[in-house]
Amino acid sequence: MNVLLLWIGRLSGIAGVLICVWAVAARLQGAYYLGSFQTGTLLQAGSVALLISCVCFLAFLTQRPRS
Repeated sequence: MNVLLLWIGRLSGIAGVLICVWAVAARLQGAYYLGSFQTGTLLQAGSVALLISCVCFLAFLTQRPRS
């Protein structure tokens, strides 16, 4: 379970950062839409992915046995 939480946290964190950077870069270039999504929607999706990453890492840290 801990390994799964760690990998979900890593993957969603990387995906969240990439989505946020992509949305911000597109918005700075003047694009309001990427495909059929607004750039604000993609920024929110990236923020949610980062939030999921933080929750997974928090769950991982609280389930670790103390030494």
